Amino acid sequence: MDRRFALLPAALAAACAVNPVTGKSELSLVSESQEIEMGKQSQQEVSQSIGYYNDAAIQSYVSGIGRKIAAASERPQLPWEFHVVNDASVNAFALPGGYINVTRGLMTAITNEAELATVVGHEIGHVTNRHSVQQISRAQVAQLGLGVGMILRPDLQPLGSALGSGLGVLFLKYSRDAENQADLAGFRYALNQNYDVRQMINMFQTLEGVSQLSGAGKLPEWLATHPNPENRLQTTQGRIDTLHKDLSNSIVAREEYLQRVKGMVYGDDPRQGFFRGTAFLHPDLRFQLTFPDGWKTQNSAEAVAAASPSQDAIMQLSLAGQTAPDQAARQFLSQQGVKAGESNTQPINGLPAASSYFAAQTEQGQIEGVVTFLSYRGTTYGILAYTGAGKLGSYNEAFRRSVGSFRELTDPGALNVQPARVDLVTLDQPMTVAEFNQRYPSTIKVEEVALINGVAGPSETLRPGRLYKRVVGGPKP
Repeated sequence: MDRRFALLPAALAAACAVNPVTGKSELSLVSESQEIEMGKQSQQEVSQSIGYYNDAAIQSYVSGIGRKIAAASERPQLPWEFHVVNDASVNAFALPGGYINVTRGLMTAITNEAELATVVGHEIGHVTNRHSVQQISRAQVAQLGLGVGMILRPDLQPLGSALGSGLGVLFLKYSRDAENQADLAGFRYALNQNYDVRQMINMFQTLEGVSQLSGAGKLPEWLATHPNPENRLQTTQGRIDTLHKDLSNSIVAREEYLQRVKGMVYGDDPRQGFFRGTAFLHPDLRFQLTFPDGWKTQNSAEAVAAASPSQDAIMQLSLAGQTAPDQAARQFLSQQGVKAGESNTQPINGLPAASSYFAAQTEQGQIEGVVTFLSYRGTTYGILAYTGAGKLGSYNEAFRRSVGSFRELTDPGALNVQPARVDLVTLDQPMTVAEFNQRYPSTIKVEEVALINGVAGPSETLRPGRLYKRVVGGPKP
């Protein structure tokens, strides 16, 4: 037997740590300082690739709630940070080391501060239970039969890869056991701060309902990153039923919360770019680009992309900084594994440009395509279009036509488009959601109006004297 593997049990024992919440010994190949550094790096990527919602008051509000809860948790010493990220999806996520993010989509979907406290508490629970650390440790175990050298020397490459994984940490899916632990932590933390934990059930129902309606956003929805444990609602109700505490005077803060989210952007922000058919229009950057008809398109913080109906061809538009187009093209073509083909520097609609055919070897196999860099308003944009080996002839005309569509955006309606926003209405009489939507129209479906007001559907009755949300504005279809 290899002597290295004889060391395995002892190495595993040395790599264990005590879970601060459960008190149980668990596998941990990541120290607390490494955990914090990992979270710090990932949070920097979040700020760059997703960005924070531009509202200091709402940032301060969420941070205040989070810090209060975290200070009373099992890991108050962590450098806790709480942010609202500028994304339309209904989600929240915890990064290692105490970096918690909620989306503006979540903020506009829920209806009171108690619900927010249970969400934030849930994410804090993932950190205090060291769930991401456990996942990363298990992932390391799975590599190279545990990678004995890594255990004995934590500075080796496998751990370095984990530390440099960036936003990959965000998309680590938690186990059902981890979700149950985080649910319990969120319940307990919110209860300790005198929040009405009965609102946790409403929060789960809203999150499930919004996910079913497939809300907009670049991040996945809550249930995509937080597996829904069976009987989650029943388990939470069971905790409420066995409480020996009067919740009648606990904090809900519904009206105060609604005033906080009044005016928040709802759904995708068209100022960040939007589609009309396959035409991508960017009001703030003042350009437009049309992808081939019938292609599936997506706008993310890093790039705008489109895939062919057969999913065997891709086009992607992204920023390339301020490098001149010809220099950017040379840098692209000088990459290892990339072979340059016919090239030219002909302008595109009067804009300086450099374009070249290329072939490249990737992990998925050989590809071929055309790359174009062009300069517009002081910024260079890169358009990468490629398909599998031998298929370029089928897509070449579509690629060239799409690249040639890049031009200045001049349509006043597109340039002046504004995002949809949350508005509030105080009812003077009882009415159903459907009646409310008729009297105070929203630019979203009536089913969505019901969900963001925390009721089951359009036939539910809304109470007089209370504030309710509607959504106004946004780009016209």
